[in-house]
Amino acid sequence: MNDNVWILFAQLLVVILAIFMGTRTSGIGLGVWGLVGVAVLVFGFQTAPGNAPVDAVFIVLTVITAASVMQAAGGIDWMVSVAAKAIRSRPKSVVFLAPAMSFLFTVGAGTGNIFYPLLPVIYDVSYQQKIRPERALSVSAVASQVGILCSPVSAATASLVVLLAPSGVDLGQVLLIMWPASIVGLFLAALVMVRHGKNLEDDPEYQRRLAEHLVKPPTEDATTKKLPRTAVLSASIFLAGVGFIVLMGLFEGLRPIIGTDDNGDPVRVSVTIIIEVTMGVIAALIFVFCKVKSADVPKQPTFPAGMVGAFALFGIAWLANTFVANNNQLIVDGLGSLVSGSSAFIGALLFALALFLVAMLTTSQSSATNAIVPIGLAIGLPASLIVGLWPSAMGMYTLPANGSQVATAAFDQTGTTKLGKYVFDHSFQLPNLVYVISAMIIGAALSFVVI
Repeated sequence: MNDNVWILFAQLLVVILAIFMGTRTSGIGLGVWGLVGVAVLVFGFQTAPGNAPVDAVFIVLTVITAASVMQAAGGIDWMVSVAAKAIRSRPKSVVFLAPAMSFLFTVGAGTGNIFYPLLPVIYDVSYQQKIRPERALSVSAVASQVGILCSPVSAATASLVVLLAPSGVDLGQVLLIMWPASIVGLFLAALVMVRHGKNLEDDPEYQRRLAEHLVKPPTEDATTKKLPRTAVLSASIFLAGVGFIVLMGLFEGLRPIIGTDDNGDPVRVSVTIIIEVTMGVIAALIFVFCKVKSADVPKQPTFPAGMVGAFALFGIAWLANTFVANNNQLIVDGLGSLVSGSSAFIGALLFALALFLVAMLTTSQSSATNAIVPIGLAIGLPASLIVGLWPSAMGMYTLPANGSQVATAAFDQTGTTKLGKYVFDHSFQLPNLVYVISAMIIGAALSFVVI
């Protein structure tokens, strides 16, 4: 191996060790150790720092602020009560219903960031029903990212369609494969997680946190709790804002034009900006119409958990971006050479593995798609089969370095949703692998029928 390969593995070791130390410290420690990793790469390897995840952090901050204002007005309690009534006769339904909501929200908005407003609701419903929150939260987090692969407005889907268009594959055909494959894959993942882990009352980490007063036991049924008059109004304002975001994501033509590109075509404001601004407007409207006191907002349970998640996201995502930015070409070239030197069948398997690994290292379905799909086409893989194997882009969830993973674990005050002690043993690993394997099998089978 040449020096560049040794440097890549040395830097990868730094990333893994930083994640390892961060997950052992937990909470805000993940962000701290992420920044330590950035410092080692910059000062120790003389690498340029990657792009800090400013937009992702700002989205978390604005969403958490709006959700906390709503919680101060009783909105989250009302949403929880509605959801709790729906699952009261079958309490385990939250493990299936929550991922379904997360999936559909992302499909409509084109970004997994819309998943964040659902976190407090999913956690509270699970907690009030005395269900291990990890079961619903882990599958829901996976579903929020799977929705990107099934969304007609996501960057990843757009990249795939553009790359496969010369081969005669259009958006409708991609969705006809990805939707059934993903729905079945997520259902199987939820089915596996229904009985995963100890029941909440038997979990030692939860009992330890109860004994140390780090989490309050569920003492009041969400369906009988007396709610303030502003509860329904605040939740309605919040949900209307979420609906607006979904509408903007689904119909690009509704977004404001903010300029033109080099070809003279209009450039519209991104969904990211729309989410940030809309959440601010939601918070303001709840302040005005529900008479919420600003001093009460930081006291809500949603607020500190969200702030911890935002900082953890900042540190660990910046570390991942720095590593990828300085090793992207070497990673793509190395995996590409493995795929291109194989037979058709082995090449298909290696293509899926390469897509999985690049997504793992970049934590981006779009980046992995742009890097590996052209290689698959170059070695002669059918475009339809490439679509069927596309769920392997969920390799992005192999390491606990994605913002949605960090935020989800931070929201679970019971401690059942973990980022793992040994990097790969996190709560999202099992449901994600179940989804990837089952969705690829179904997708590959459908690829011979649909296209």
